[in-house]
Amino acid sequence: MSILSRLNKISDTIWEVPAGYKEGMRVPARIYANEKLVSEMDEGVLDQVTNVATLPGIQKYALCMPDGHWGYGFPIGGVAAMDERSGVISPGGIGFDVNCGMRLVLTSLTYGEIKEHLKALVDRLFQRVPAGVGCSGFVNLSRDEFRTMVEKGAQWCIENGYGWQEDLERTEEFGRVAGADASKISQKAVERGYRQIGTLGSGNHYLEIQVARPENIFDPATAKALGLNIPEQVVVMFHCGSRGFGHQVATDYLRTFLSVMESKYAIRVLDRELACAPFLSPEGQDYFAAMKCAINMSFVNRQVILHRVREVFSEVLRKDPVDLGMHQVYDVAHNTARLEMHNIEGRQQRLLVHRKGATRALGPGAEGLPALYRKTGQPVIIGGSMETGSYLLTGVSSGEQTFFSTAHGSGRTMSRHQAKKMFHGKTLQQDMERRGIYVRTASWAGLAEEAGPAYKNIDEVVQATEEAGISKRVARFVPVGNVKG
Repeated sequence: MSILSRLNKISDTIWEVPAGYKEGMRVPARIYANEKLVSEMDEGVLDQVTNVATLPGIQKYALCMPDGHWGYGFPIGGVAAMDERSGVISPGGIGFDVNCGMRLVLTSLTYGEIKEHLKALVDRLFQRVPAGVGCSGFVNLSRDEFRTMVEKGAQWCIENGYGWQEDLERTEEFGRVAGADASKISQKAVERGYRQIGTLGSGNHYLEIQVARPENIFDPATAKALGLNIPEQVVVMFHCGSRGFGHQVATDYLRTFLSVMESKYAIRVLDRELACAPFLSPEGQDYFAAMKCAINMSFVNRQVILHRVREVFSEVLRKDPVDLGMHQVYDVAHNTARLEMHNIEGRQQRLLVHRKGATRALGPGAEGLPALYRKTGQPVIIGGSMETGSYLLTGVSSGEQTFFSTAHGSGRTMSRHQAKKMFHGKTLQQDMERRGIYVRTASWAGLAEEAGPAYKNIDEVVQATEEAGISKRVARFVPVGNVKG
């Protein structure tokens, strides 16, 4: 049965579950999507978003974005803002792959200029950016150096020759969140992370060469302001996170929270996957500081990958990366919790905003944006499946309704197990190559899991974010080369 029958329609893109729907709900739950997308959502989305609405300190609404689907504790696509003083922090509202995110890089090349070099570029990227389960990177750090790095964030990369100073301005939080404390992370987390800098990992992580075709530019003025000013312009997009390090940080503190949640703080949740602690408690603050280390590690990971991408393009095309116009557009995170100021009943209030598979999307003029993007609003990068395409959007002023949050991708409609039963990786690779998309993968099974039909229609998801007034389309990119874990 579709979940539509249990929702109140607020508008064509807002659907609400009243606070009386489930015992303990402190606020209503809202799903942002059109009718078709909502009707296709699994039952778990409704159950999880209403569970989130029961958490202490939650403000206004528990939210789910148009790409929402069942996750761990929170739905993927879930957003919840907690009062700093009375609210909780929950790893289930952030995710195990802390600061999993997207990075978009320009080139001054056209598709015609790289077409004959495409296979060489993808093959060398596959060699230089390790992909797959358990892969290790080329950056050799000691465990103590790793602890220093996770406190410094992407600035560490610039100091060590893995990027350009301008990259920091074009990264959320300038590539470093303050308050990261490596004394709050376990030795096991360090062991899992210190060899993984500069790696994609597995699952839905990818590195893709894409083309911005003229018919896919929706807002020419903003596109030009963001650096898209050549017909058939080639860009590079990649998606990855904090790998085993972030996973272990989340695992460690879930155990801690489960041990103190009821006994010490008398907090009861409807689902153990929503294990939490008061944000201002010692345990909550320890996790916040450790989680920030994972955020910074992920910024470093993507910065080192960008360095490798520039190296590869330079070697294959025999030009300096500066001459190739390889400037970063932005790096956006979609598994975080951050303290932010938001309007609650007419006054500004500091809230802890959990975004689980949701992207921050600040509107024009917002504090926290670099001067470069004050007029356009924050660039938002939303990845589709490897067979379809991805989008560049910007935040809008009306995004305040979702605490300036929007979708993060197309969202799964099919389990990985089901996808592997329906598709074969090698056959899929051959079919994609016939359609002009050259793919290298570390695993045929992993490729099958990421088949296009396993995901929602990215065009519908992105259109729903625009119709709901939470982000605005700028450009759509078509994949031509892909490295998969």
